[in-house]
Amino acid sequence: MMPPVLPRVVGEGFEQLADDQELWRAIEGEHRRQSERLVLVASSSVTHPSVLAAQASTAQNVTAEGYPGRRYHAGCEGVDRIEALAVERACAVFGARYANVQPHSATTANQTVLSSLLRPGDTVLGMDLASGGHLTHGSKAAFSGQYFHAVGYGLDTAGLIDYDEVARLARECRPKLIICGATAYSRAIDFARFRSIADEVGAYLLADISHTAGLVAAGLHPSPIDHAHITTTCTHKQLFGPRGGLILMGADADTPGPDGRRTLREHFQRAVFPFFQGAPVMNTIAAKARALDRAASPEFAQVMRRVVDNAGALADSFAMLGYPVVSGGTDNHIVLLDLSPLGLTGLAAEEALESAHMVVNKNRVPGDTRPALVTSGIRLGSNTVAYRGMGPLEMAECATLFDDVVQELRRGDGARLPVAVRDRVRERVAALCSAFPLPGYHAMEGALVS
Repeated sequence: MMPPVLPRVVGEGFEQLADDQELWRAIEGEHRRQSERLVLVASSSVTHPSVLAAQASTAQNVTAEGYPGRRYHAGCEGVDRIEALAVERACAVFGARYANVQPHSATTANQTVLSSLLRPGDTVLGMDLASGGHLTHGSKAAFSGQYFHAVGYGLDTAGLIDYDEVARLARECRPKLIICGATAYSRAIDFARFRSIADEVGAYLLADISHTAGLVAAGLHPSPIDHAHITTTCTHKQLFGPRGGLILMGADADTPGPDGRRTLREHFQRAVFPFFQGAPVMNTIAAKARALDRAASPEFAQVMRRVVDNAGALADSFAMLGYPVVSGGTDNHIVLLDLSPLGLTGLAAEEALESAHMVVNKNRVPGDTRPALVTSGIRLGSNTVAYRGMGPLEMAECATLFDDVVQELRRGDGARLPVAVRDRVRERVAALCSAFPLPGYHAMEGALVS
């Protein structure tokens, strides 16, 4: 067997990249930032080193419009096998009967669903952005809310999805598509109930599981695959893969599509290409295949278990410290805090925490009157700290460090963190990150030296 070529190609590439010192220093700085800071961002995770290697492969060099066995270009036998593996693994991981692995992102996947099933002006019912929905679920700021008539549902007084309101709105507005799934909702979603509402009004149901795909794969969150007509997800938030998207279908894959002639399976093959996208990004599809293989492993299931345990520990710790936890807790990786009773904005807290090397993101909360660039809340996520191997004890410490920063802001002018407090928190963050290095990433330190 010939020795593998890829490591030599990538290694030579790194050596040549070092000639571009300005770019090299920027990449090196970003690598060290991720390694040395405490990332509690719900919308990101850590790409496994083997996934990074797949994305650095020479599959990048192939133009492959079409699908395996039916390309518009020659020279695709290798990438055909790569894409077939990604499809097989996506179906196996999620128990799906159909998978399209070509979407460039979950946003692209959602846009493909909306633009191919609907016509401009058709009604879409999705979670309101301020209640935890996503831009692609009907926000007026986005394509989904400008090309379609978007109606938003929200939360009840307990901070939970108001399914009665969803049903009432569906009967009133008769949507052609209902979207379930969220970007800042911390509780499990009842996909079966959503499907019963969709069936009652004759709507398609789209489930966007971008924030819970890893938990679904590990059996730690209900699966929408056989409840929703279509399921979409990204591959980077919780599958620890590259930035990209998937379209999945279960029991409805072979039901008639909107034109009555093609099945939904056939409809979405044409909807992705040629309707919405051109050539797929084959090196990213290779990286998806690798990430999906890892998502089927016992090791991945263990990480997902830590994700849930850590989020629960964070929510409990914040509640004990007196913070209002939206929805009263969490069933996934998200913890959403309402800072308005503390007199602070999400922006002020985010900036102060980042100065102390704790990375979170500002987020609107239900009923928020502040704009999206300011907000009244903070959203935290446990994906990255779980991947590092941290557990509930470390989450309690993270909550305490968070509280140290926030309380100091309240005592001061609400904007600037005293240097002594900042440095003390930084020191403890550095100790945590050193004790729990990013697996596989610390071994890269020697390679990333100019």
